[in-house]
Formats: sequence, structure tokens, C-alpha cells
Amino acid sequence: MKLYYHPLSGHAHRARLFLSLLAIEHELVLVDLAKREHKQATFLKLNPFGQVPVLDDAGTIICDSNAILVYLAKKTGRTDWLPEDAEGAAAVQRWLSVAAGQIAHGPAQARLINVFKAPYRPEEVIPRSHAILELIEAALENRSWIAADRPTIADVALYSYVARAPEGDVDLQRYPNIRGWLERIEALPGFVDFQKTPVGLAA
Repeated sequence: MKLYYHPLSGHAHRARLFLSLLAIEHELVLVDLAKREHKQATFLKLNPFGQVPVLDDAGTIICDSNAILVYLAKKTGRTDWLPEDAEGAAAVQRWLSVAAGQIAHGPAQARLINVFKAPYRPEEVIPRSHAILELIEAALENRSWIAADRPTIADVALYSYVARAPEGDVDLQRYPNIRGWLERIEALPGFVDFQKTPVGLAA
């Protein structure tokens, strides 16, 4: 498998992290976002949306980080990571939607301001970040994992941007459940770290 990625993309890190957790051999192909390689014709043939990550599994092309997580779990038959029963699958899907919605428009955008100088407004995205973090903190009360009694792709999908929220001036100190959850993910066999950037509260 080949994973087209950028080391500062949390979306790309999700896919890379899950590949590593599953111990799947893969080749990392760097897409230089600063040089806008993701908007060049060659890359757009892989993903017309011009976004990383993209997974190439012997010619089967999977775009979108959450879709890659689903694909890998299904491809490897890992129902521990993606339940097949109706209730379990729905619980995971709920948090995949949060990762694509409130996390993308909260902690991810807050971080983009400091890491990539993105034109978002801190006074808007930081409160949005805390709003979803408060919900995640409550969801983790008296439980170790977000969607089941074990780690699932929901945890993988949420991890990267939550872990690096301080880079976007979003303080995690008030969220002990989240901080414990992050530590549990980081202790999983095969965990691979998301590259740190010394900006924001992480400076």
C-alpha cells in the first residue's frame, strides 16, 4: 500500500496511525503542500478534491481519511476496530461524523491558524473547539474509549487534532478524561506520533 500524506496534516496522520496500529506495511509518499503538489494534475487524478491523504492499495484508490479507516478495517476484517452489529457500527459512525464536522471546524481550524497561517478567526474557532471538547470529555466519563469498550476507528479519527489542539491555543488542561484517553491511545502497540509544531500553547 502507498499512503500519500503530509506530516503536518492531522487527516493524513489518522490514516498513517491506523496503518501502523494494524501493522500493515506501507510506503509513505510525501505530498508537498507548500509547493501545492496536491493541486497539480498528477495528484488530482488520484483525488479530484486535491486533498491528502490518499491510499493506493494496488490500484484501488481510497480518498478521505475516515473512508481510509473504514476501508482498512473492512479489508483486514478487523471487527474489533469497526463493529459490524448495528448499534456498534452506529456508535462509531457518530464519532466519525464528529471528526469530520466539529473537530474539523474547531481544533483543526484553530491549529491551522498558527501552523499554516490560515485565515480563520480565533475568537470563533477556539470557542467551537472547547464546545466539542466538553462533549468529548463528558462522553469519556467512566469509560476508556469513545465508542466501545475497546479502541475503534472512532478513537483514531478523533485523536490527531485533539492531541495537537494546544498548537491552536486550545488548552487541554481542563479535560482530564481527554488527557487520559490520549495517553491510552499513545500506549497502543504500533502507535506513531503526530509531528509536533512549536506554536500556540505548544510553543
